[in-house]
Amino acid sequence: MNYRRLGRSGLQVSELSIGSWVTYGTQVDHRAARESLAAARDHGVNFFDNAEVYSKGKSEEIMGRALKELAWPRVSYVVSTKFFFGINEGPNQQQTLSRKYLHNAIDGSLARLQLDYVDLVFCHRPDPHTPIEETVWAMSDIITRGKALYWGTSEWSADEIRTAYDIAERHHLHKPVMEQPEYNLLHRKRVENEYKRLYEDIGLGLTTWSPLASGLLTGKYRDGVPSDSRAQLQGYEWLAKKLTDKGANNIVGRLAEVSDQLGCSLAQLSLAWILLNPNVSTVITGASRVEQIHENMKAIDVVQKITPEIKQRMEEIVGDAFV
Repeated sequence: MNYRRLGRSGLQVSELSIGSWVTYGTQVDHRAARESLAAARDHGVNFFDNAEVYSKGKSEEIMGRALKELAWPRVSYVVSTKFFFGINEGPNQQQTLSRKYLHNAIDGSLARLQLDYVDLVFCHRPDPHTPIEETVWAMSDIITRGKALYWGTSEWSADEIRTAYDIAERHHLHKPVMEQPEYNLLHRKRVENEYKRLYEDIGLGLTTWSPLASGLLTGKYRDGVPSDSRAQLQGYEWLAKKLTDKGANNIVGRLAEVSDQLGCSLAQLSLAWILLNPNVSTVITGASRVEQIHENMKAIDVVQKITPEIKQRMEEIVGDAFV
């Protein structure tokens, strides 16, 4: 396993990491989660991503219980959570980044995770109804109180991130360090174009999600939706249309020819392609089975097989299809 700095911070994270979205609390119980975390740890993974809203808090509970049973030294691993969507109905409890919500949200997550602090805390989406200055002060306070070590954003625009950074700089507050955007072969513009100046100007780090485009880049949807797919889960029906898109699956078929040439899986090729981007601090992967973790980790060995010529071929295959 290789480790990369989280932007310009001093924190090192494994270049491949584990996320709990969809799986924990939906497909995976705490016992399976513990086995998956242990398998990832054996490969050198030290970063585990979560969010308050995942399975309405159950994902944090499952990860927290598993981590407690594994009893690793706290300094040896990195845990994140994210706030915005909320898990309870009512004013100041949903789709907000107000000081009141954030003050309560961090305490709730720490209780579910059974941790004294999280390493990373994200504003899960921008909040158009709360002044960014209020959010920046609240997030900085979370850091000052020792309940998180670094804070950042997820799916914020470049302008919003820069505004938050400038506010923090002006008031000598803790600045946002990282962003968590979607990034894969079919979803690239924000990471490669919109954020381009932020890497150099403020040292923005990236913890990217959906590296396999919700499974599309595994190739398993070329003949329809398998019965064990997350698209078959209640509440995830919206994925089915995206995953069975004919044009996208034609591209996937051509990319599979490249992976066959390199002697790896399409998923490993897709993960390795992301690792070629030096602005990516870590690629968050998902797995409902230990076997998937073992397979995904092999992507590290594929990176060196992607020559400039292979990379160019892959991007020519994708063409203008990415967003």
